[in-house]
Amino acid sequence: MMEFTDRQGRRVVLEEITDENWRNVADVAPADDQRRFVAALGARYLLLSSRGGLWNSLAVRAGDEVVGHVMWAYDDEDGTHWIGGMIVNADQQGKGVGRAAVRTLLRRLAALPDCREVRLSYHPDNAPAAVLYKSLGFEPTGDFEDEEIVVALSATAATTA
Repeated sequence: MMEFTDRQGRRVVLEEITDENWRNVADVAPADDQRRFVAALGARYLLLSSRGGLWNSLAVRAGDEVVGHVMWAYDDEDGTHWIGGMIVNADQQGKGVGRAAVRTLLRRLAALPDCREVRLSYHPDNAPAAVLYKSLGFEPTGDFEDEEIVVALSATAATTA
């Protein structure tokens, strides 16, 4: 499997949530100006994963440090995989961590036997998210999810994103 690094050359990996890392993930906090687009802390997404039964949370580690959170789910109604709840610590933003995390998750999901398409949604005012996802090949579907733009990427394209 290909590994991705951030702009500082740190290897970015996704880890299952464990007894050792869950507190660090819970404390992940975005920049103040992003709190209208994502949860104020990773703890909210951890609770959605543990209590909601749909989402699967992953820790984002850059080098030796947990610096973010991302989650994914499978929608059995339309057979698509979804990415959601991505947060990168405010002091780690702008270093390529988010891009590396999404690329890593795309490869992971595309390797699943039932993966045909990966979707996610973002708020129309979240310009950094729009730039990131477009640069990775995501295309708008024309659908909206809770006022957010839904974009999609085929599993084939996800393997090279």
